[in-house]
Amino acid sequence: MFRSLRERNYRYYASGQIVSLTGTWMQRAAQDWLVLELSGGSAAALGIAVALQFMPTLLLTLWAGVVADRFDKRKLLIGLQSALGACGLVLGVLDVTGVVQLWHVYALCLVLGCFASVDAPVRQSFVSEMVGPDVLTNAVALNSMTFNLARIVGPALAGLLITGIGTGWVFLLNGLSSAAVVLGLVLMDVTRLHRAKRAPKSPGQLREGLRYVRKRPELVTVLMLMMCLSTFGMNFENTFAVLARNTFHREADGYGFLITMLAVGTLAGAALAALRSGRGRKPRMRVLLIGAAAFGVLEAVASLMPSYWLLAVSLIPVGVTAMTFTTTANATVQLGADQSMRGRVMGLYMLVFLGGKPLGGLASGWLAEVLGPRSPLLVGGLLSLVATLVGAAVLLRRRNGVAHDGRLG
Repeated sequence: MFRSLRERNYRYYASGQIVSLTGTWMQRAAQDWLVLELSGGSAAALGIAVALQFMPTLLLTLWAGVVADRFDKRKLLIGLQSALGACGLVLGVLDVTGVVQLWHVYALCLVLGCFASVDAPVRQSFVSEMVGPDVLTNAVALNSMTFNLARIVGPALAGLLITGIGTGWVFLLNGLSSAAVVLGLVLMDVTRLHRAKRAPKSPGQLREGLRYVRKRPELVTVLMLMMCLSTFGMNFENTFAVLARNTFHREADGYGFLITMLAVGTLAGAALAALRSGRGRKPRMRVLLIGAAAFGVLEAVASLMPSYWLLAVSLIPVGVTAMTFTTTANATVQLGADQSMRGRVMGLYMLVFLGGKPLGGLASGWLAEVLGPRSPLLVGGLLSLVATLVGAAVLLRRRNGVAHDGRLG
């Protein structure tokens, strides 16, 4: 189950990630709460903040994949993680000193999004360099476990800290937490990295990556399915903030608890994925489709829960199925790409994974304002189910077509 931890470099990386990601989730919860406080509880304002943070993904992520294939990923990550930490420190200082305004938060969301959109494909493609192809699936699953462990601890801590000392100190703590992952990267033994041959500087590298993916229909289907689910089904955090505050009349700790319950499920889903990969099982398309369909159904059901506590409990199976889908999709895409193309392929993966967040954030804010706070979860779940059924039909038709052509031959 923990095969990838045998690699010293990956242990350094994972240790730093636990601390840094906990800070990231603390900031995300505090940021949502600060926007609601500054805007008088406006769901639309929260949607704008989410859109600004993820909008740079649309412009920068594909180019970041090219950069990841051309330059030293470890050095890139040291600079990017330092810049992300600085954003938290600036917002923390503005908040603690009492001068923060809503436009400050919007501006820093945009700056943070620029750095994060470059960081994501570099970080994702760097995993294979730390562990090699044989245990890549296991490392992807353990990354998900780390991410979701932080997703449990971070919002819960943020809820307590916001109530006790305010949002500003949460931002400052997140800024300091970035030092942990930077230290892990600095301490790595570069001679033990499984480095691919860097792509030389040449025109048309981005188009080359897109053509590479287009020739692989199974990868295209996975990417399209990921785009639909991440855009409309996985805009949890801002929806939970509105539900907790405006529907169930909870404070920041109540909002943090909803994220924590979802993260309990995603951590369990990541653990199951790590267990499967630890037994040498490769990612399977059937598991991906079942996870996506179950996620859509369970999210729609969760939106109908009549009480706060029933909603909280229902989020656990939602998290399990969401993580089953995302870990399988990530491993499928990484293992389906040549190592020399992995940065560009993962840039496209992160584009479809995060690029729809601006649209999803604005849509969920609009739906919450017009149809009520529950509607983003209901509509997102139903759209996720429809997208999965369409994706399954496309794959089935293609396989039947291949089988038919084989019989004719």
